[in-house]
Amino acid sequence: MTDYRGPVLTVVRCVPYGKVISYGQVAAYIGAAKDAREIGWALSSMGQVDNFPWWRVINNAGRLSIKGNPEATADKQKQLLEKEGIKISAEHTLDIEAYRFRADEVMLVHFGLEPAAIKDVLAKFEEPKQISLF
Repeated sequence: MTDYRGPVLTVVRCVPYGKVISYGQVAAYIGAAKDAREIGWALSSMGQVDNFPWWRVINNAGRLSIKGNPEATADKQKQLLEKEGIKISAEHTLDIEAYRFRADEVMLVHFGLEPAAIKDVLAKFEEPKQISLF
């Protein structure tokens, strides 16, 4: 199994206050798009790391789904996200598109993503288009 802890730290530390990122996004940003589950394992294995906003990583459905760490519970994650102004429902869900962090091309290069994959990753996580009826 690949050790993703270093690249995961790099990406998650770049997620700004008031924004979230999905496990799959982290995986895509480090060139391991099929390894979202391993990203979760990497996160849970890090314990207490300084300057590491673990609570900003959620699942792509907008659900707080943290497990396996008694100090990092969904309730704690909800509390920390709400402190940042993110609205979380009683069912531990949020509108991920409203709060999703999106890396730009420069950041993706910094994360070590291969140039051939950057265009695809940018397209996959681009801002949703606003539909106008007029």
